[in-house]
Amino acid sequence: MSGRSRRRSVALVVGGVVVGLVVLVAVVSLFWTPYAPDDTTGGRLTGPSGAHWLGTDKLGQDLVTRLMIGARIALETGLGAVLLGGALGIAFGLAAGFAQRWLDDTVAALLDILIAFPTLLLAMLVVAARGASLTSAVLAIGLAMSAIVARLTRILVKRVLAQDYITASRTSGTPWLRVIWEHVLPNIWPTLVVNLALQFGLAVLAEASLSYLGLGPPPPNASWGQLLQEAQATVLTAPVGALAPGVALVLLVVGVNLIADGLRDVADPTRRRSA
Repeated sequence: MSGRSRRRSVALVVGGVVVGLVVLVAVVSLFWTPYAPDDTTGGRLTGPSGAHWLGTDKLGQDLVTRLMIGARIALETGLGAVLLGGALGIAFGLAAGFAQRWLDDTVAALLDILIAFPTLLLAMLVVAARGASLTSAVLAIGLAMSAIVARLTRILVKRVLAQDYITASRTSGTPWLRVIWEHVLPNIWPTLVVNLALQFGLAVLAEASLSYLGLGPPPPNASWGQLLQEAQATVLTAPVGALAPGVALVLLVVGVNLIADGLRDVADPTRRRSA
């Protein structure tokens, strides 16, 4: 193994450990937290102590408890958005890739318009129609993500369909569904998996942004973006309240990006050979 490949393997392991720890915290929060989410008996803006490891917020709520709940919300948002955006994007991308020229051009133009449409504006429209909730955030982020995934899928499908073995397979009478299952999907999934891993990190950041603007899950949910928004007024007097969710958000996104980079090398034999 070359030095470059070894560094990539280390990055994959480090990313897996970081994300694994966040997943563990989120799972534990389903069954146990140091305090109830709505417990305000800790005193306002107290510092780290034996009773409250990271202190409390301006309402007297335990920060560790709120961070644990925020980890769960971040993972639920990322996973939900990736599942929704991936399913819609891959379906539309496959349809566009196999469509006639005029329909393909129309779909491509629509995808470009959707990609250019700001995610936050789309989220505002969804929230206005459904109300602020985790479901609304996942729906808005997933719809925005689906256009990106669809465009990538369309490009990958076109590339595969241009190969000679696809022409030979069709000439021999192989049905299109079999061509998709046996030839198209196996050749496009490595790139799609890497892209979806990157989109997961972007979805987490998008949810934090929405919550910061008040468009995320309402209280007593404790999104990391909401914690950052609440702590901005007291960042000088109680910096832990802002630093803790910020560090947690950065660690999760960096961990996911490290995993995506490692998956890229695993999925692409050419990159492995050139390393």
